[in-house]
Amino acid sequence: MASHENEDPGPDLTQGVGIADFGGRQMLRGHVGEEAVLLARIGDEVVAVGARCTHYSGPLELGIVVGETVRCPWHHACFSLRTGEALGAPAFDPVSCWKVERKGERIIVRERAAPASQPPPHAAGQPQDIVIIGGGAAGFACAEMLRRRGYQGRLVMLSEDEDAPCDRPNLSKDFLAGEAPDEWMPLRPDEFYAGNGIDLRLRTKVAAIDVAGRKVTTADGRAFPFDRLLIATGAQPVRLPIPGADQPHVFTLRSFADCRAIIARAKQAKSAVVLGSGFIGLETAAALRARGLAVHVVSLDARPLERVLGPELGDFIRSLHESHGVVFHMGASLGAIGADAVTLKDGSTLSADLVIIGVGVRPNTALAEAAGISTDHGILVDAGLETGTPGIFAAGDVARWREGTGGQTRRVEHWVVAERQGQVAAENMLGARKHFQDAPFFWSMHYDVAIRYVGHGESWDAIEIDGDPAARDCLVSYRKGGTVVAVAAIGRDAEALEYGRRLAAPA
Repeated sequence: MASHENEDPGPDLTQGVGIADFGGRQMLRGHVGEEAVLLARIGDEVVAVGARCTHYSGPLELGIVVGETVRCPWHHACFSLRTGEALGAPAFDPVSCWKVERKGERIIVRERAAPASQPPPHAAGQPQDIVIIGGGAAGFACAEMLRRRGYQGRLVMLSEDEDAPCDRPNLSKDFLAGEAPDEWMPLRPDEFYAGNGIDLRLRTKVAAIDVAGRKVTTADGRAFPFDRLLIATGAQPVRLPIPGADQPHVFTLRSFADCRAIIARAKQAKSAVVLGSGFIGLETAAALRARGLAVHVVSLDARPLERVLGPELGDFIRSLHESHGVVFHMGASLGAIGADAVTLKDGSTLSADLVIIGVGVRPNTALAEAAGISTDHGILVDAGLETGTPGIFAAGDVARWREGTGGQTRRVEHWVVAERQGQVAAENMLGARKHFQDAPFFWSMHYDVAIRYVGHGESWDAIEIDGDPAARDCLVSYRKGGTVVAVAAIGRDAEALEYGRRLAAPA
């Protein structure tokens, strides 16, 4: 979370400001007492909401206004400027709303407005039983949105994890580095689930989905009936058949429990080897360097992240990590893992008290396949995230969705995508008939460098770089057939947001 101790609080809104104070911008941040307040122009009208994103306190005045919403520059949360509601994850809590007075040319804000009331639930036609399989981003977001939208039926959430839904992106970032406290990690405190009638069952493995009987059976023989079902089983880390990979100092990083185990081992370790040069592998390498370990990264790729970001950014990221002491072994692979060292295929050895295997994930489709639900490297769903079996939805890393009528299918392993798909699935379970339209988005931290990536560039035929990665100021565009399919931004947060708007699927 960011500190706001040294920031300019802006004008005192109780004294009023004029339109000229906006300087031609759509937004102006000021304060009411100690409260940071954002003024935003919607046509000729000016509205006021809390100025900090409720996810990680991002400065909303540095974001963009789209219609009657404001979007956070850091992690792209979306808020209503009318009601303050968090319309799009990763934020779930609303921002406050404030009363705006107009006195001649002056715009004055003195007090909060009453929270907007949610529309009354439509009891008629509501499903009686909803079951969610999975305790990750999509599962949590679905459960939260169902209750937010007034769903009053039984709601069961079945999770194999030992922990309640947590902030998974932080597992390879600040938390692993030792810079984030435990209380940052849960998406909601334990009392949230009981208080909202969400029957969260941890350490619970689902054995089967009975499509005809409309029930889910767990490994211990319990049965849970459903009228609507969300399959949000996510993905599991790929484990390679490397001799010695089953030893206690070898880890993958997926769950909160995985991260705690790595931290416990890191406290006793002096050296680490990370297999894989993707985002998780490199963020883990940075976190372990922050803990003072000697870190070697081993990868078959020629450059880190080249397949996602291209050669120029790949070279920059490598040089950034090398400047922090990480040693790369590119075009290399592990031959065997010993008790305190690894052997590469070329016969060389590296000291390793700790080994992290981060070579990707595979979607957990086995339950769907056994139930006769269509899959193709993911569970096939339509634009509303419903499978070919009415009433059964899929979201998150496991879902392969169709973009619009006749559009291509894609499966994306991004945290914000999973959360927003969970939200769309929830509304569609209640009859909303929404399409998932957001452009995929993720962020990645490498020491003091944040990369925002918008779109989905599985392949491209041209890369354009505006700015200089080394100066921490660039926008990289990935084009296919002359069309921008994705962008990566460093220090260009508002531009990344704008591309998110442009690359969203048409309504």
